[in-house]
Amino acid sequence: MKAIMKVAPGVGNVEVRDIEEPQAAAGQVKIGVRAAGLCGTDLHIFKDEFRSFPPVVLGHEVAGEVVAVGDGVTGWQPGDRVTTETYFSTCGQCRYCRAGQNNLCLSRRSIGSAVNGGFTNYVIVPARNLHRLPDNVDYETGALTEPLACVVHGVTSTPTVSPGDLAVIAGPGAIGLLTLQVVKAAGATVVLLGTDKDDHRLDLARALGADYTLNVQRDDPATLVQALSEEGLGADVVYECSGAGAAAAQLLTLVRRKGRYVQIGLFGKPVAWDLDQLCFKEIVATGSNASIPSAWAKAVALIGSGKVQTKPLITHRFPVTEWEAAFATFDDRAGVKAVFTPV
Repeated sequence: MKAIMKVAPGVGNVEVRDIEEPQAAAGQVKIGVRAAGLCGTDLHIFKDEFRSFPPVVLGHEVAGEVVAVGDGVTGWQPGDRVTTETYFSTCGQCRYCRAGQNNLCLSRRSIGSAVNGGFTNYVIVPARNLHRLPDNVDYETGALTEPLACVVHGVTSTPTVSPGDLAVIAGPGAIGLLTLQVVKAAGATVVLLGTDKDDHRLDLARALGADYTLNVQRDDPATLVQALSEEGLGADVVYECSGAGAAAAQLLTLVRRKGRYVQIGLFGKPVAWDLDQLCFKEIVATGSNASIPSAWAKAVALIGSGKVQTKPLITHRFPVTEWEAAFATFDDRAGVKAVFTPV
């Protein structure tokens, strides 16, 4: 079967290779991949900005059908429609694992970076990682459960938003558009910021419920945020979802004193950041790393209920053999989300 692989350390070193079909061991399931989302992390792996363990099949946003179960697996059978959490293994014994924070385990190994992932025909995962797709959720929609779970974790695991808040989100990519929907579901008024390259994404943001959208290269968001905020003090909470240093710096100027700054996007490199503002404004700054199991249950419920829509984010579809075109589309911000299908 053909697979998109990181074959060696360093920049690039990604190619399609033929690999053997895997088999499920005890406690594992074999998923026939039906859709796998291309994530910014995959691009960071390509650019050698995110740690991976080549040779390894990329891809961690997966939905598909159970085709086989290993010894000792109960509750799952061939034909079940599923999505899967990404952590292939954690130590289970450190303070983070014991606290349900397995995303922070120093021994964590994830599909798509340390263990073979979903940019191929079949992927092996522990049975405990599975989540059943609701009947009204198709495979493409279900493949985006993983980025939604990351957003749910970033927004809700450390409470960042309340009904009536004014929230500003930087970056109308997939993560920003998912954050928009989760924050709207929490009852906030949302301003979503983009750039000249984001006109089509800002249109989509409005369709998905953004109260206001603004191109920061044409208009100053400070004027709008001041007009919308109580006493003109600024946003209650800001979310950096673009992975751009300039956006992070701008959000620090838009958040009010005693407000909240939330980092969800990844920069892939150090950026300049005026940390004095945390002192001057007494800002609470939080970040999030991937997801935790409880966020997955919430993400599946949000998709199943229709409160969060992931299908409209999918603008491109590629077979795994056309990975170069898919990566280029992502890097050029020509669309929002690309999904791979096996060949």
